Amino acid sequence: MMTLKNYAINPYSDFRLTYLKGADLSGANLRGSDFRMVNLSGANLSNANLRNSSLRGADLSGADLSGTDLSGTDLRGADLSGTDLRIAWFWETKVTADQLMWLTLSGQITPDQASQCKVQETQLK
Repeated sequence: MMTLKNYAINPYSDFRLTYLKGADLSGANLRGSDFRMVNLSGANLSNANLRNSSLRGADLSGADLSGTDLSGTDLRGADLSGTDLRIAWFWETKVTADQLMWLTLSGQITPDQASQCKVQETQLK
């Protein structure tokens, strides 16, 4: 398993060609980073700063995003099945209507958190 939590990671990094399945990125400052289409399944991103990052189309299945700052993050098209989103921040997070409904109905986010999300078009562009 790749552990990056103790390394200095520059915010606004491009991870699009990085294999991060099961990686430990807990507590990392990843603000503004690009994770489009990256496999982060099973990764530990708990308490990380992902504010204003792009996770469009990323595989986050089974990932731990508890306590993560997802404010302004683009999650459109991301696979969120089995993702732990307890106590995550969802201020102006971009999601699709389908994702928002699933997140709310599955109890992953509260109606108050859902009201802070920006619902975007369903298709990826």
